[in-house]
Amino acid sequence: MKLLVRHQTVYKYEAGSSRVAMMLKLRPRDHIGQRVIEWDVSVNGEPVTNFARNAYGDHEALWIRHDRTESATILATGLVETTDTLGVVSGLNELFDPRLFLRETPLTRPSSAIRGMAQNVGGADVLSRLHALSAAVIGHVTYRTGATQASTTAAESFAIGAGVCQDHAQIFISAARSIGVPARYVTGYLLAQGEDALHETHAWTEALVPGLGWIGFDPSNQICVTENYVRVACGLDADDAAPVRGSVTAAGSIWIDADVRIAQASDDEREQQLQKQQQQQFQSVSVSQSVNAGAGGR
Repeated sequence: MKLLVRHQTVYKYEAGSSRVAMMLKLRPRDHIGQRVIEWDVSVNGEPVTNFARNAYGDHEALWIRHDRTESATILATGLVETTDTLGVVSGLNELFDPRLFLRETPLTRPSSAIRGMAQNVGGADVLSRLHALSAAVIGHVTYRTGATQASTTAAESFAIGAGVCQDHAQIFISAARSIGVPARYVTGYLLAQGEDALHETHAWTEALVPGLGWIGFDPSNQICVTENYVRVACGLDADDAAPVRGSVTAAGSIWIDADVRIAQASDDEREQQLQKQQQQQFQSVSVSQSVNAGAGGR
C-alpha cells in the first residue's frame, strides 16, 4: 500500500516570539515493511534538511528562529509504501540493548493497580500474554477525548479510567515493563477505515517477544500494526517520542492547530505529478492538538 501523508501544525504566539527552538521528529525511516518514497519537512516555508539519526536510529532535526515571529507553521508531507508484516517490526538496525526499554520514566512508572492488572493477565507465552494485556488496558481505560492531558501519567489515566491513544500506550508500556517485557512508545500515522473516519497522528507501542523480535501493539484499536500504519519515531514515553518538542520566548498565550491528511495513493507511479495532485485533494480533518504537538492523536 502507498500512503500519502500531509501533517501541518501551526503555532500562533499572541504577543509574538523573540526566540523559538524546536526538535522535530517528523521524518519516517525505512525498515522491513516500510519504504519512504518521498518526504519533505518545512517550517514557515523553509525546508528542514538537517535531519540526523538520534540514539534510537530515528530522524530528528533542530529548528531555531532568533528573530521576532508571530507564528510557526510546520509542514511534513510525503509518500510511504507499507506492507503488512503481521505486526513484526524489523530491519531497524537497533543500537541499544533491548533492556533499555525496561526503564521506568515519570510518565510510565506503574502504580500498584497497573502492576496488579499486569500480574493478573494470563497467557501460554509472552505473545499471548501481551495480547491479553492489550485487551485488559482497553477494558480498564475507555477511549474518551478530553479526559486527560499530554502531561497525564500512566498511573493517573489508569485511575481516571479514560483516555486516548497516548494513555493506552503508556499504560501498556508501564504494565509490560512491570512483568519484565521491554516495551516502547511509538508515534506515527494511521489510515483509518471508513469515509467519516478521522485520519490523525497516532500513538501505539512495540514490545519485545522472544523468537519474534519487536511486535507493534495498538491497544486503542486492539490490533497489531498493519500496512495502515506509518511509523515515525519511538521512545521511552510520549515525551521522548513526541513529533515536536521545544521552547519559546514569548509573552501571552500560544495557540496550536494541526491538520492531518492521510490517503491511499494510486499504485500507478508513471507520473509523480498525478500523485502530488492527489495529495492536495484528499479530505482534510482539522483537530486541535496539545502543546507537545500531538504526542499521539489527542
